[in-house]
Amino acid sequence: MTLYHNRKRATFTAVLTKYFSFQNETKSLEPLSDLMLHLRRTPFAEILDFLRHNPDITANFGFYLNHLFDGKPFNLSLTEANILSENAFYPEFKKRLLDKVLPAVENENSVWVLVDTASVRPIKDLEYFRNIREEQLDELFLLLGIDDIVARPKAKREILFSLNILAWRVIGNAMDAEVVHMAPEYRQFDNPFLALQNELDVLNENFLEDQQFFLHSRDELYKQIKVYLTQCLEFVTIAFKNSEKYGISGKINQSLIKIRQQLNRMTDILEILVVDSEKDVLKNSKQLFFNILEYKTHKNNLRDLISDSTTLMSHLITNHTAETGAHYITSSKSDYFTMFMKASGGGIIVACLVILKLFYGTLPGSDFSHAVLYAFNYAMGFIMIYLMNFSLATKQPAMTAATMARVLSEGENTRKNYVEFAHLVSKVFRSQFIAFMGNVLLSFPVALAIIYGLDVLFQQNFAAEKATKLLTDQDPFKSKAILHACIAGFFLFVSGIISGNVGNSSVYYNIPKRLAKNPLLNYFLGARTAKGISNYYARNWAGIVSNFWFGIFLGVTGPIGIFLGLDLDIRHITFAAGNVALGFYGKGFNVDLYTVIITVTTVFLIGFFNFAVSFGLSILLAFRSRKVDLGEMKEISREIWRYFMKNPFRFFLPIRSELDETTKDMLNYRKVTKPEGR
Repeated sequence: MTLYHNRKRATFTAVLTKYFSFQNETKSLEPLSDLMLHLRRTPFAEILDFLRHNPDITANFGFYLNHLFDGKPFNLSLTEANILSENAFYPEFKKRLLDKVLPAVENENSVWVLVDTASVRPIKDLEYFRNIREEQLDELFLLLGIDDIVARPKAKREILFSLNILAWRVIGNAMDAEVVHMAPEYRQFDNPFLALQNELDVLNENFLEDQQFFLHSRDELYKQIKVYLTQCLEFVTIAFKNSEKYGISGKINQSLIKIRQQLNRMTDILEILVVDSEKDVLKNSKQLFFNILEYKTHKNNLRDLISDSTTLMSHLITNHTAETGAHYITSSKSDYFTMFMKASGGGIIVACLVILKLFYGTLPGSDFSHAVLYAFNYAMGFIMIYLMNFSLATKQPAMTAATMARVLSEGENTRKNYVEFAHLVSKVFRSQFIAFMGNVLLSFPVALAIIYGLDVLFQQNFAAEKATKLLTDQDPFKSKAILHACIAGFFLFVSGIISGNVGNSSVYYNIPKRLAKNPLLNYFLGARTAKGISNYYARNWAGIVSNFWFGIFLGVTGPIGIFLGLDLDIRHITFAAGNVALGFYGKGFNVDLYTVIITVTTVFLIGFFNFAVSFGLSILLAFRSRKVDLGEMKEISREIWRYFMKNPFRFFLPIRSELDETTKDMLNYRKVTKPEGR
């Protein structure tokens, strides 16, 4: 305890005196680790003053640093740190997580390991050095004799070797057939990656001829390398943009991210080799020091990995979802009425599903068998609603949120753009409102009519046994109805993601065209039928899969909750309206006023939380995929509120506006198919 206390109280200057009052020729990391431990506890001005007034200690310390780093390669710190090492997200995530918990065993005779060992808290150490004034840091490097690192032949050889390693890896990734197909525009041009390697070969030859060689900012070689690096980055940018047209896989996404990281790293390294005057040697030596520290501090960064890897995929998912979302936004009175009729059809089918679920619940069997029956009931019902072109109100938010985000990102994001966006929100809200009304106004009476008809036909009130539970489940003070409504909202959000993901995969793997040209389909069914199957798949498959899984989620949640002993279930506005009808009928309409008010009110509360959760999560994902920052989101919210206060009825009724044509143009979206080469 005393030793630890003394180490904690010791200052940086005291540790310097302890180790370097004599010429220390050790290559042990103990002195450096001890110094880094005490670095942030001593003001830098005090450290610098001590070094100025103790030239012998300063010389010994400088000798130790140069002796310690001499012969230790640092190319790993430039070519590996904070660059993807795997071509898929999950292997990379697993590798970084393992390295974070249990650091990898590396070659101990390298700067990579030296920095890891000496710096216990590299982020704090980097922050400390960044806060030092430039003139003070210059003086430190001069006092310690490390101001000419980049001019030393061994260091320069490491820098050039790092450039070559990155170039070889970039070429390998960029020449992948799937990556090349993402940028067909470049088929008509010379490959910039190969041209970049040719210029680097010239750079290496210059160094072999003269080890004192440096690039100059006016050199043709330097300018040419910069041009090719820019062209390579443009290749990656175009490939990312084309993913909106052609779709993309997780593997290609990771490959493009890796190529971009390596090209940016090559740009950083190249700048270190540019010396226009003597002072640039010191400046570049400092930059090399900071680069190595910064790369190492982020080498196992999971947040950056998740952000980089998921932004594009979420963009593609929301983009393909947005194509469907445009159909859920009403503009005219006829659209408004059509939406009501579609929602009414959805309400009728849901009323039938409510009755079927009531009977499935009375069948003897295990929780698993009930889960299968409920899931089948929901899934087939939702698919039927989709294929019959009816509408389920709460399926809209996940779709329309993506459309809204796409529209915003394509605008100039000025005040005028925000007003147009707010008008679009009013159109989305009234579409959702009329869809709610269509679902609820038909679900309740149809469920009531069916249960009454069954009573007349079989002379039995089938809802009587479960009436009390059905009504209790609609009371938020006696059940977790609101929580269950949020769970349903979350599943609505997930089903939207599934729809977008299936749409992206369909485009990327070119499934519709494969079906149209499938030899077996063409032989047995004919070219016309094969083309019809292809078109049907392109129009409906993403929706079918999305609705199927949404039904599975809703069906299994309750039984899984029972199995786990948790109060888990789902509440959906349309089903809630049908269940209230069954509860009232099961009680013979002998219910008190409180029950009537609370159950009816809760139906709309459930709808609100279905909408709020699914729309909220969807809009956050969509905004994140379009890189809309928090400040912009606040301005958007304020503009929507101002628009609502000025035009409240437009959020409920199809009132004409001069902005209708503008938002109609904003929603226009032209699908692009893949080029023949895919």
